[in-house]
This record gives sequence, structure tokens and C-alpha cells, in this order.
Amino acid sequence: MHLDPLAILTAFGLIFLAELPDKTMFASLAMGTRMRPLYVWFGTSSAFIVHVAIAVGAGSLIGLLPDWIVKLVSASLFAFGAFMLLRSGGDDDDDEAGTRTVTGFWPVYSTAFMAVFISEWGDLTQITTANLAASNGTWSTAIGSAAALMSVSALALLAGQFIAKRVPLKTVQRIGGLCMLGLAIWTLVEIFTG
Repeated sequence: MHLDPLAILTAFGLIFLAELPDKTMFASLAMGTRMRPLYVWFGTSSAFIVHVAIAVGAGSLIGLLPDWIVKLVSASLFAFGAFMLLRSGGDDDDDEAGTRTVTGFWPVYSTAFMAVFISEWGDLTQITTANLAASNGTWSTAIGSAAALMSVSALALLAGQFIAKRVPLKTVQRIGGLCMLGLAIWTLVEIFTG
């Protein structure tokens, strides 16, 4: 196994910049305001690692799934997240502890994992990772890409916690729900315009 520091930095830089404006980053931010951020990070990071492994090991697998199906499932997950956030955001009598519907490690982990795992199929970062692996080496690309994706997720979760401490939880839930709804609509639009 040969590691090329330049290839690691190249993969990190390209993937980090590509993932920053991505819908998965916003989904992580929204989940981080509602669920335990460390658990969310473990779930999102695990999903990213699986996607990096698939991208560097068998990038052609992306082409086996019809793009519209992947986007439809992704839109459904975003819509479900919006429903959960907006439904709980309207009851002003709940205290802050009572509004967290998902608290245990495994429920939070699996929710975060599935949200990222499904929505990242055929994503720009997965395709870029597959392309980089072909030219810059598998292990170097895998390390740089995984580190970049995990860093963006951590950054989104930190921002979510910063916001949650300064803005009333009900407002955060409503905004997060609207963001998730927007992501669901955006993903559906991609089905018909892509």
C-alpha cells in the first residue's frame, strides 16, 4: 500500500469543496439540531466511508441503479425528516428535553446512516472520488475523500449546535423542517430536469 500525500491532499480539497454546498451537509446540520450530534456524526461518517469504499473499489456500481429511483428515495427521506421536524415544531407546550424524539445511539445512528447512504448515490463527490481513484491511487484517494466528507459533516453538526444554543428550539425545528422540505423538493426537481 503506497500513500501519496499530494493525492491525499488533492482528494481532500476537491471533495471538501464539492460537499460544502451539498444537500447532505444541510441534512446533517438539521439532524444535529434535533439529535445527539456525536451519534449523527458516527452515522454520517459510516455512510460516507461505505460510499468512498464503493467509489474507489467499484465506481461502476453507481450506474446499475436508475438515477431517478435513487433521487425519489432520497426525496422521500428528506420529506419524512421535514414532516418529523415540522410536526414537533408546532407544540409550544413541550419542554426542550421532551421535543427530542430520537435519542438512543442506534436509532440516531441508523437514521443518519440511511439518510446519507441513500442520498449520496451517484453524487458529485462519489463520482469525483471514483475518478480520482483511477488516476491518483485507491488508498490515497480513499483517505483524502473520507476525511473530507467526515470533516464537512462535523462542521455542519458544530454549526447546528451553535445555532441550537442561540435560537429557540421551536424556531430551529421549523427552519430545519423547511430546509428538509426544500431539499425534498430540490431532489424531486432533479428527477425531472436531470
